[in-house]
Amino acid sequence: MKKSVPHSVLAAALLAVLTACAPLNSNQQQGTAIGTGVGAGVGAILGQAIGKNTDSTLIGAGIGALVGGVAGNQLGRYMDYQEQELRNVLAASEAASIRRSQDVLTATFRGETFFHHNSATLLPGGEREVARIARVLKRYQQTRIEVGGHTDASGSERYNRQLSLQRAEAVKFALSQEGVAPQRISAVGYGESRPVSSSHAANRRVEIVIIPNQQAGNTASHYPY
Repeated sequence: MKKSVPHSVLAAALLAVLTACAPLNSNQQQGTAIGTGVGAGVGAILGQAIGKNTDSTLIGAGIGALVGGVAGNQLGRYMDYQEQELRNVLAASEAASIRRSQDVLTATFRGETFFHHNSATLLPGGEREVARIARVLKRYQQTRIEVGGHTDASGSERYNRQLSLQRAEAVKFALSQEGVAPQRISAVGYGESRPVSSSHAANRRVEIVIIPNQQAGNTASHYPY
């Protein structure tokens, strides 16, 4: 008689959902929950595909949850360390702010600190900010970096996009000069397309977005915090 497995797959999926939706108090716990939920779902599918019975599905879900939870926990911890170091080195800066969305970090810098009006030549103040953040980026190599240039809405859209790209390229070059591997960095010119305020000054900004690679979790245990 052929065994029916949808109930076990549903149970594994429910485990994933419940784990991911539980109240969480830290980024590290969120990483653990997300990793556990995804691992359980993938493990259940693999267990069913290999064993073709309920027991195999549940065993696969359990192993997947364990492995996924560990990976998610370590990834969150890796970004926790990096976030803290970024906040430390930028604490004295009046031009920078740090925010985090799950495991993605964004450092935002006021545009006038980096560039004169209508210029893509990096100012000394911008060079100092780049040197500060580069010290941290060099230590945490399991991340990708996007440098985004942003302008206000004065001037034509085409001109603003081109200027913002030139500015992003200038910051990318400065980061590489400070020892950050250029293959980790992409430069994007957003122009006026992503305003954050009605204030022109607030919209003129440079954002450095730091995104973890999959290998980041394996590196977390190397940091003795």
